[in-house]
Amino acid sequence: MTEKLLFIVNVPEFFISHRLPLAMAAREAGSEVHVATGPGSACQQIRDLGFPHHPIPLSRSGRNPFSELLSLWAIFRIMRTVEPSLVHLVTIKPVLYGGLMARLARVPAVVAAISGLGTVFVVRKPGSSWLRESIEWLYRIALGHPNIRVIFQNPSDRSVLIEAKAVRADQTVLIRGSGVPLSIYSYSPEPENVPVITFAARLLKDKGVVEFVEAARILLARNIKATFWLIGSPDPDNPTSVTEEQVAEWGMQGIVVPMGFRTDIADLFARSNSVVFPSYYGEGLPKVLIEAAACGRAVITTDHPGCRDAIEPGITGLLVPVRDSTALADAVQSLVEDPIRRKQMGLAGRALAEREFAIEKVVDAHLTIYRELIANGASR
Repeated sequence: MTEKLLFIVNVPEFFISHRLPLAMAAREAGSEVHVATGPGSACQQIRDLGFPHHPIPLSRSGRNPFSELLSLWAIFRIMRTVEPSLVHLVTIKPVLYGGLMARLARVPAVVAAISGLGTVFVVRKPGSSWLRESIEWLYRIALGHPNIRVIFQNPSDRSVLIEAKAVRADQTVLIRGSGVPLSIYSYSPEPENVPVITFAARLLKDKGVVEFVEAARILLARNIKATFWLIGSPDPDNPTSVTEEQVAEWGMQGIVVPMGFRTDIADLFARSNSVVFPSYYGEGLPKVLIEAAACGRAVITTDHPGCRDAIEPGITGLLVPVRDSTALADAVQSLVEDPIRRKQMGLAGRALAEREFAIEKVVDAHLTIYRELIANGASR
């Protein structure tokens, strides 16, 4: 009997960018692979790649109880229709909702991928403690399947959920990120021109985009010769997004060069001298940092869970405090003015990527987990 694997991911674009190599490897290994996601332009791409696609009405806000019940019912119905041997849940809402429904639908095996815990576990605001406690309670129920592995991308997130008694240590696995194809994100020597400092992410405030722009402003005021690329687009559905008008204004002021959403990241990093990612979002292990390392570029990021775990501080890049534009500017300036150190960091980053982040290594680790869980499920 052919094993069936069901991926449940919030948006199809995330499946394409972060889980497609794994799904293709599982299919090549003989599994029948299904994909369920919320709406998005990449749904057709998933179907074109030969994967049965199942739409889920997933809302991003989670504020309408009726919509959330529809999401739960849709996930349950898909599980009962597909009858997977194993379900792989990716991102917060699929983990919570999919974990609950997998228990009700009696799915034999579950993999829950914790690619960051989100801002509720990071930001301490008045009245936020009840929300965190509620989500911890949901995690305890969602991750209560008897045949489960919970994959974390950094040890901080793992410690949080173990301490919350949402998961036992023996049910957890640490896999550093979603991997990168080293043949595509290949090393090339830095360009010999005015240094290009690059930010690449969704243009959200908690990804550090404002701090990046302010650091650029500070450095230009210091007469530091550098060009600052801002790669990415605003996300109107996210309350922390900057606006198109803000981005246009930064460009008109000559602080940054807005590049918009791009798919040729490997080429853009090859044309850059260093990559900056000053996030304080609830990151798992930011893919932009492992892509930059693979391309042999020194990185500057924050001393924050996920971000700090993607680099070797002082060897492949530099850490700065969160929300500190001046410290960020100082770190960028130090690497602009010391190209020898910057290039050494880039070479060390490439070596780190070859050791830890190769997509083949990440895929093999997942397939091993699948085999163990499916075997356990079959014996129950």
